[in-house]
Order: sequence, then C-alpha cells, then structure tokens
Amino acid sequence: MDNLFLITSLIVIFALVFDFINGFHDTANAIATSVSTKALPPRVAIYLAAAMNFIGAITFTGVAQTITKDIVDPFKLQNGSVVILAALIAAIFWNLLTWYFGIPSSSSHAIIGSIAGAAIAASGFHALNYKGFIKIIEALLTSPVIAIIVGFIIMTILKTIFQRSSLTKTNKGFRILQIFTAALQSFTHGTNDAQKAMGIITMALIANGYQTSTDIPMWVRVGSAIAMAIGTSVGGWKIIKTVGGKIMKIRPINGAAADLSSSAIIFTFTALKLPVSSTHVISSSIMGVGAAQRVKDVNWGTAKRMLITWVITIPISAAVSAIIFKILNLFL
Repeated sequence: MDNLFLITSLIVIFALVFDFINGFHDTANAIATSVSTKALPPRVAIYLAAAMNFIGAITFTGVAQTITKDIVDPFKLQNGSVVILAALIAAIFWNLLTWYFGIPSSSSHAIIGSIAGAAIAASGFHALNYKGFIKIIEALLTSPVIAIIVGFIIMTILKTIFQRSSLTKTNKGFRILQIFTAALQSFTHGTNDAQKAMGIITMALIANGYQTSTDIPMWVRVGSAIAMAIGTSVGGWKIIKTVGGKIMKIRPINGAAADLSSSAIIFTFTALKLPVSSTHVISSSIMGVGAAQRVKDVNWGTAKRMLITWVITIPISAAVSAIIFKILNLFL
C-alpha cells in the first residue's frame, strides 16, 4: 500500500508538472497575436492569460472525464500506475523538446499518444477503448481544418466591412478589441487544455483504488488550474515568436479574427466534452485568416514544419511512452 501511495503521489506530481509545462508551452499560443500586434505588453498579456486560464480550468470537467475513460478503461487497466507514469514522462519530454526548438506542437497529441503507447506496451492493442479513442482522434484531426475555414470566413467578413475604413483607426479599434479576445482565448484554453491533467490524475486514482467514479475531485481541479496558471505566468517566448510572427505578419484585425475563430472552436469542442489541441486550432485559425488576407502572405514553410510536427507527435510520443513503460516496469 505504501508503494502504491508513493507511485500515485508521483503521478500527481508529474501530472501537475505536465500542466505547468502546458501553461508556458500552449498558452503562449493564446496570447501570441495580441503580443505581436502590441495590443498588450508581454507581461500584462501573460498575467491576463494566467488569470483567465485558471477561471476556465475550474469551470468545466467534461473533457477531463473523456480523458479519464475514453482512451483506456481505468477500471480494467493493467499496471495502471506504471502506464500513467510512463505516459506523463513521455509527454513532458516531447513538450520540452518542441518548446526548446520553438515548435508549437500539441500537448494534447503528446499526452493522448503517450497514454495509448504505454497501455499498448502493457496489455496489447486490445487495451485501447477504440470507440472513445477514435472519437478523440477525430476531434483532434477535424478541429484544425474547421479552424482554417472559420478563420478564413471571419477575416473575409471583417475585410469586407472595414475595407473603406481608415487603416489607423481600424488598427486602433482592433488593438482594443484584442485585449478582450486574448482574455477569451485564454479562458477557452483553460476550459480544454487544463482538463487533460485532471483526467490523468483521476484515471490514476481509479486505477489505484482510491476512487470508484469518473467524477473529478475539486482538489484535482484546483491543483491543475493553479499549475497551469503558474506555468502561463512563466511564458513561452519562443512559441510566441513562431505563432505571432512566423506564420504571417499579423495586424490587429488579423489577430482579433484569429482569436475569435479559435476561441469559438475550442469552446464548442469543450461543450462537446472533446479534447482538442489549442496549438493546432490557434495556428490554423491564423493560417485561415492569412489566406483570406492574401494567400502568399502566409509563410507556408513554417506551416509545413508545424504540420509535420503535428503528424508525428502521436506516434513518436506513443513509441517513447512504450519504451519508458518497459523500463519503469523493471523497477516498479
């Protein structure tokens, strides 16, 4: 029992570390456009994002319950503690690696791929809850496509409305609007991304016999929200630079359009209790906005590099997680 408690404690710690890293890794995307257009000073944007992430994180639990039960069945998971610990270590490794190189990869893809990889290593492919797992993968794949389309539509509408307006006045007005869209963006990020750590901790509590339902305990919700808020306050400047400037040259009207597009999509999927990658959605919204502005304004080279990272994240994190599971299983 002491050993089980120790492993459970380690899982909680690593899950909160994952959420902390998610805070400075993924939340950078949420404020990138407002920082790049100088709508908000970087420090103010980060503190605003931290506060709104916290509020969003404690408001919803649907995505957390999906993570808890739809990838694998926590009530039947063999070597559950080791599977979850291996998954967290693999996801943290991938997040830090991509953050170091300034690549806006997906924490969502990393943790979902890692859970699947470790579970398969422990029990074979039948360990996956295929109905739930496929539903999650579909959400991860379709949300960026929808983001490009919605970003294109919203930017086209705004461009039509303001095409005869003074550029100086338009920029000034949209810089003010971006304060609110950045806050909304950060709130929706909290409603979805912070849920992943909550779901993992709850999965561990069930697998180790400390809980008999998929309800998310309040201490798990608050702890995850705090970890993400602290991580957000640290900031992720490399990713802000990539998302805020290397995809396209962003003006205030572009930033507001991208923020509104991605916020609407992330919140819609949160309402459907489905995890999405805020990184994918935000970056794709910017691409859609840029294409509506002028297709050649988008740096498709950066977009291609990001797309490759998106595609390889799940299989690589799954493979790394499976290897880590095999190593941990020798000692735990």
